[in-house]
Amino acid sequence: MPIERAPGRARSPRRLGAHLVGDGVDFAVHASRAEQVVLCLLDDAPDGTLTERRYLLRGPVAGVWHGHVPGLRAGQRYGFRVHGLWDPASGLTHNPAKLLLDPYARALSGRVDLHPAIYGHAVDDALAPVDARTTPSDLDSAPYVAHGVVVDDGFDGAVPPPRVPWSKTVLYEAHVRGLTMRLPGVPAELRGTYAGLAHPVTIAHLKRLGVTTVELLPIHANLAEPFLTAKGLTNYWGYNTLSFFAPEPTYATRAAQEAGPHAVLAEVKGMVALLHAAGLEVVLDVVYNHTCEGGADGPTLSLRGLDNTGYYLNDGAHPANLIDVTGTGNSLDFRRTRVVQLALDSLRYWAGEIGVDGFRFDLAVTLGRHGAEFTPYHPFLVAKATDPVLAETKLITEPWDLGPGGWRTGQFPAPMADWNDRFRGAVRSFWLADAGAQSKGSPGRDLRELATRMSGSADLFGLGEVPGGRGPLASVNFVTAHDGFTLADLVAYDHKHNEANLEDNRDGTDDNRSWNHGVEGEVLRDSPFAVVLPLRRRSMRNILGTLLFSAGTPMLTAGDEIGRTQHGNNNAYCQDNVISWVDWRMMPWRQDLLDTVSYLLTLRREHPVLRPARFASGRPAPGDDVPDLAWFDMRGEPMAAHQWHDPHHRVLQMLRSGRPAGDGDALVVLNGSLDQCEVALPPGRGRDYELVWDSAWERPQFSRASSESEPMSMLASPGEGVELEALSMRLYLTRP
Repeated sequence: MPIERAPGRARSPRRLGAHLVGDGVDFAVHASRAEQVVLCLLDDAPDGTLTERRYLLRGPVAGVWHGHVPGLRAGQRYGFRVHGLWDPASGLTHNPAKLLLDPYARALSGRVDLHPAIYGHAVDDALAPVDARTTPSDLDSAPYVAHGVVVDDGFDGAVPPPRVPWSKTVLYEAHVRGLTMRLPGVPAELRGTYAGLAHPVTIAHLKRLGVTTVELLPIHANLAEPFLTAKGLTNYWGYNTLSFFAPEPTYATRAAQEAGPHAVLAEVKGMVALLHAAGLEVVLDVVYNHTCEGGADGPTLSLRGLDNTGYYLNDGAHPANLIDVTGTGNSLDFRRTRVVQLALDSLRYWAGEIGVDGFRFDLAVTLGRHGAEFTPYHPFLVAKATDPVLAETKLITEPWDLGPGGWRTGQFPAPMADWNDRFRGAVRSFWLADAGAQSKGSPGRDLRELATRMSGSADLFGLGEVPGGRGPLASVNFVTAHDGFTLADLVAYDHKHNEANLEDNRDGTDDNRSWNHGVEGEVLRDSPFAVVLPLRRRSMRNILGTLLFSAGTPMLTAGDEIGRTQHGNNNAYCQDNVISWVDWRMMPWRQDLLDTVSYLLTLRREHPVLRPARFASGRPAPGDDVPDLAWFDMRGEPMAAHQWHDPHHRVLQMLRSGRPAGDGDALVVLNGSLDQCEVALPPGRGRDYELVWDSAWERPQFSRASSESEPMSMLASPGEGVELEALSMRLYLTRP
């Protein structure tokens, strides 16, 4: 096939990707070890076959190959073929038979098919490498891979972001597809799509619930792992990125997909705009730690064929050996300037052009590794914190990976917030694992860990590893997330049930800290075991109350507010079906739970005492006469040192002063024992406490203490004894 020289130079070779410029399109791609890079313009012939026009790009300029082609417009499909050394032992895997996706492509056409041609090395019928990957494949991959598409980034419907302050933020983790696939009121053609997520019915639920920020599982274009495809499964969660700029096309409506990549992109931008118009923020879960190209035996789709050693982390002495700290077969090497640039450019694009409000970084420790070692002063982390575009967004880390020294909760620099897995473990342990242990005669754990997490995790986010530390709002508190049991499954299963994943139940964690309350799995209302159902519901309310009354930024998982179950599957990453989709059938107990969560979020929103922005000192703030935070035992007396270490001590009272926030005081009372108990309320500042919520209530009691319709007084005096049900909690407030 003839190859012409690109007619012109790109106006700015440093601007990577494909951009409309003047009478055509500029192209620029980084491939530092290449000998030649060929731009391939792709079109369909009348007979349906794929045709290519090939242009030899100019360069390299600092490793960048570039060119300008006049006469091109938005919608043009393209890819690259790279000529260079084939020496896998040295990490060089250039193969011009492979059409490579532009890492900066902002839209995609087509899909990747699991076919021998997508591999850079020769493979057998089972797609296993032959000759130890030493033989290059001569099969043309163009018909079997996704193509980049030139786009026009213009969009007239952008809406200014809500800019919700961290002190008022409530995160809601959701999957674009799973949230609305079964949501009544959303038209069938919109369910499971970007448009469906922004439908008025969906937005109405989010607003009624009271969350502020939707944290979406990955919407970057992604690819299922070959072993899943071979089993007839898919990577439902999407943590296997194909393109860091292009949105996943299959989440768009059928109409948008048929209209073309520009319509898919417009639907994504429209989703963000509609959520903004409703006052809701959008945070994206992003996966810059690895790509879908997998280990050395994986396909050659983009980075591997462009500059394998320049993008992927290897052991140096043997470049063919990839270092995997992500569990996926490869890890991007954030020592490399172009890797850092790729991630930063992607982030700026999604924030600046698409309009999203923040990012949650999957396996973020990988992004801060300088080779094998993590440092909070890594150039990428510093760049994120100081970039003028990104500094205005919410930056959230998953502060671990699978490499050495991979647990780093609390060790990322400001302004980043971290998922706090220690909070998750403490709350699950107190209300579930330890309660289950009590039911079998064992005491469980003491109260120190729970109190530390409820008070904001100052040990992690105070001074810690990062000089100056961060405040409690940097702790993203959660008890459930996309991986692991749902809230309803935490209280219904002692063991995972992942058989549907076709791995003989070996996948998924065994550290669930759950409790089935005596019966494993689903229990019907007319079952002889139905006695456990009210206990399970109370445990869910205990967990939610603890989450929402603790210092930090809370995160809910979509569907937990209505008791969604995955039937014991704690690793539903490959289940694009009813296992993962939120079931919106509103039985009475589900409606009660939804009302409860909405009420608790209202309390949190209306009372700043429940969401402190500073760590407590245990002393009165200036102008106050009670400590900013104090702990009491069941007798209303300050907790003694020995009580903190006693695992049999299961009652705890947390009194937080609201005066620094111009609010009343808040008293949270926890009874983690299996027995009803009388608790004497602490002295505080001598004002009556008003009971505003009790987890023993199936639904909120909205009436005030003065209401004659209440069978009990909602007011209690300091020192007064009150009866708490077994395994329950209460929230009392005082007048300012």
